[in-house]
Amino acid sequence: MTVVHDVPKQLFIGGGWQDAESGRTLSVDNPATGEELCRVADASPADGRRAVEAAVAAQTAWAATPPRVRSEILRRAYDIIIARTEDLALLMTLEMGKPLAEARAEVAYGAEFFRWFSEEAVRIDGGMMTAPDGRNRLLVTRQPVGPCLLITPWNFPLAMGTRKIGPAIAAGCTIVLKPAPQTPLTSLALAAILKEAGLPDGVLNVVVTTDAAGVVEPLLRGGQIRKLSFTGSTQVGRILLAQCADTVIRTSMELGGNAPLIVFDDADLDVAVEGTMVAKMRNMGESCCAANRIYVHTSIAEEFATRLAARMAALKVGDGTEPGTDVGPLIDIAGRSKAHDVVRDAVKRGAKVLTGGELPEGPGCFYPPTVLTGVSADAAIIDTEVFGPVAALLTFDDEDEAIAAANDTEFGLAAYLFTQNLDRALRVAERLESGMIGLNTGLVSNPAAPFGGVKQSGLGREGGRVGIDEFLEYKYIAVPVGG
Repeated sequence: MTVVHDVPKQLFIGGGWQDAESGRTLSVDNPATGEELCRVADASPADGRRAVEAAVAAQTAWAATPPRVRSEILRRAYDIIIARTEDLALLMTLEMGKPLAEARAEVAYGAEFFRWFSEEAVRIDGGMMTAPDGRNRLLVTRQPVGPCLLITPWNFPLAMGTRKIGPAIAAGCTIVLKPAPQTPLTSLALAAILKEAGLPDGVLNVVVTTDAAGVVEPLLRGGQIRKLSFTGSTQVGRILLAQCADTVIRTSMELGGNAPLIVFDDADLDVAVEGTMVAKMRNMGESCCAANRIYVHTSIAEEFATRLAARMAALKVGDGTEPGTDVGPLIDIAGRSKAHDVVRDAVKRGAKVLTGGELPEGPGCFYPPTVLTGVSADAAIIDTEVFGPVAALLTFDDEDEAIAAANDTEFGLAAYLFTQNLDRALRVAERLESGMIGLNTGLVSNPAAPFGGVKQSGLGREGGRVGIDEFLEYKYIAVPVGG
């Protein structure tokens, strides 16, 4: 296809497109068909070092670049992304699987991070105050932290890149971006767009690799990277934190999730079912924010389950490029197997399948929208980040029971609750151990809001007014004043 053909297939280092030093390439496959779309350069540790050297060489000049210049580059990139919505959406659908409608929505969402941080670039502030003893002036400035390593996952190929690249550019940091090998094309297209928008050579470098451990660890231990921003599993996050300790690298991490969704007996069921569909089925459930454990008050559990199952069963599963498709394929066979395994485990432990739950025949990594009721507390799905279109329903009788169950996890990224009682809404939201709460809504992601979690769901925040803080250091200057 033309959109695939037009994307550069090499590594992007120092403002130029380069083959991997070894000459190796990796396959980018369409999860709807299992067929190869193309091959792209597969970086080695030596390529990673070259990328870091380019970022280090560009750092001083980029940090000195006026904020308005950085702002306008991001704004031009935003305009280009919006103008190419259809091409970028199709590219994401081909390499990742999501339906075109969702891909278009991601283009708008991802582009907004560039617009948002183009505005934040010119609002980096500091301050001055008189010391309490009156003898000094305390001058505080903010400076870029330095060269950054940004590691992004495959589930939101554009937005995960823009959410990290945007604040780094706005703050004056140079970048080495390592996108997921399953979905590198969108990141390579994004690099080309930023070059077209006027980003100086070396400010952004992109290395795609199947040897993540071999490429990343030397960079973190080498002493030149000063900031790591990572989105991925908690297991990998722990490893990266240990590697960052050697050179005391600043980190921000958005890690795993196991989001609870609570439907109280006074909830508006129409709102609750709609919100659950969004929280569960956005991106085929392949989201760290996806509702994983759905707790419904006993008095309304049967009606809620019936309504939810009807909505899920009505979704059309198919190739994301086909008109009318609601649910595309999962990213790969391993992802589909994981979803099916937790469904089979739940059924063995007494759960009932209201819809879905069977592996479809034919090519591709498809899995049907599935609703389970009567899920036992010891089922694997309760402690597993499913990353698929499987809704596990459990019941509760009182508020304390629901909150205790919701908080019974090492994760704390997102949580959702549905109630029409304002007192309960605020009380429960404050008690839920999550960094983000959806109150009568299934969508919490917004470029203007701080995105991130607590407990083992991560460190720091992305987006919002605080997103740029992750890429800035405070510097204090003591100024004696005579007299």
